[in-house]
Amino acid sequence: MAFFDREIDITRNIKIIEWLKSELLTDIATLFKVLVNGVREEVHESIAETLSNIILICYLLGRRLGINYNAIEIKIENKVKLGLLENHDVEKHYGDLSELSKHLNCSRINNK
Repeated sequence: MAFFDREIDITRNIKIIEWLKSELLTDIATLFKVLVNGVREEVHESIAETLSNIILICYLLGRRLGINYNAIEIKIENKVKLGLLENHDVEKHYGDLSELSKHLNCSRINNK
C-alpha cells in the first residue's frame, strides 16, 4: 500500500507543478496585456495584483521542486548584492536595488 500511496503523491506533485507553470504563464500574459496599454494610475492595482501572483507562484513552484523558501530568498538577496556591486543599470539610473535591499532588510528585522 505504501508504494501505491507514494505513486499517487508523485502524480499529485507533478499535476500541481504543471498547474503552477500554467498559472505562471497566465499571469505573465496578463501582465503583458495590462502593460500594452501603458502604466497608468488606474491599473496600478491590477499590476500589483498580477506581480504578487507571479511572486507567490514562483515560491510555490520552487517548493514543489524541492527548493525551500529560505533558499529562494537567499538567492534573491545575493542577486541584489551582486547588482549593487556591479552597479547594474537599474541601480545606477534609479537606485532600485538599494531600495529593494533596504526593504528586504526591513522586512527581516520586522519579522524577528
